[in-house]
Amino acid sequence: MARTPIDIVIPDLSGKRVVLTGGSDGMGLVIAARLAAAGAELILPVRNPRKGDAAIATIRESAPEATVSLRHLELSSLDSVAALGRTLLDEGDPIHIFIGNAGIMNPPERQTTADGFELQFETNHLGHAALIAHLMPLLREGRARVTLQISIAANQGGVNWDDPNWERSYDSMGAYSQSKIAYGLFGLELNRRSAEAGWGITANLSHPGVAPTNLLAARPEIGRAEPVPARRLISVLSRMGIMGTVATAALPALMAATSPGDPGGTFYGPSGIRGLGGRPAEQPLYSRLRSPEDASRMWELTQQLTNVPLPAV
Repeated sequence: MARTPIDIVIPDLSGKRVVLTGGSDGMGLVIAARLAAAGAELILPVRNPRKGDAAIATIRESAPEATVSLRHLELSSLDSVAALGRTLLDEGDPIHIFIGNAGIMNPPERQTTADGFELQFETNHLGHAALIAHLMPLLREGRARVTLQISIAANQGGVNWDDPNWERSYDSMGAYSQSKIAYGLFGLELNRRSAEAGWGITANLSHPGVAPTNLLAARPEIGRAEPVPARRLISVLSRMGIMGTVATAALPALMAATSPGDPGGTFYGPSGIRGLGGRPAEQPLYSRLRSPEDASRMWELTQQLTNVPLPAV
C-alpha cells in the first residue's frame, strides 16, 4: 500500500523578504523552492555562485515568477558575514523571515577557519549568530520569524565550555553536536530576550530528522572525498519510510518559519520513531537545550568570540 504523502500548507508569503542560508542544494533547495512558490522575495546567500545560479534555475522550473536573487556568504569567515550584513543593511529592506539552514558535518580531521575557530563551530553556529547580530535592525523592522536549523545530534554530547574550539582534544561528532547545541541555545535566548525587550522578533528551532541529504555526501572542501559510510543505509531506510526523504526533511524548518500565530521558542521536528522521520510537529526540547543559564551563557560567549555586539535587554 502506498504511503500517504507527507506535506504541510504554507501560507501566502507575498510581500515577505526571506533570507535563507544553505538554500542552493538538497534539503535547502526544497525549502527555497517552497518559499518562492508561496510568493516570498527570496535572498539566497551562497558560497558557490554557480550552484546558486543552478538553484535559481531549478526554483523557476516550478515557480516561473519567483523573485529570487543571490548574495555572497562564507559562514566560516566573519569578514564575509559582516560584508553580507553591510550589503543587506545598505539595501534597507526589512527581513520578515530568516532561516539559518546551512551547515557542515564531520570533517575527518580537525580544521580551523581563518578566524581561528573550529570549522563546525564557526560554520554552524558562530557565523549564523554573527549574521543575525548584523541584521538585527532589519529583523526588528520586519518583526521577523527566525528559524535556526539544528540537528538530532543536539540530543547528545554537550558544550565543551572550557575548550569550545576543541584545541586540547578533538572528536568530530562531539564538535558537531556542540555546534548544534550552541546554535539552539542561542536561538532560544534570542527569542527570550526579544520577548522581554519588545524587539518584535520570534525565534524557533527545527531539526530535519535523518535523511540522505547532501550533509552526508562527499565534501572535498572539508577533506571528505567519499560519502559518509552510513549514507547508503540511510538511503535504504528512507525508501522504507523509517527515515525521512530530502523533501520531508525540509518540512520542519518550513513549519517553524511560517506557521501562523506561533509565539516563538518552539521546536519542530519529525514526529516518527525517535524523530528520524515522519510528519513534522512541535517537539519537546532536547535536554541539552532546557537550561536558561546555558542559553544566556552561550549568548555572552558568542558575542565574546565573534566580537559582534547584540542588543542589550
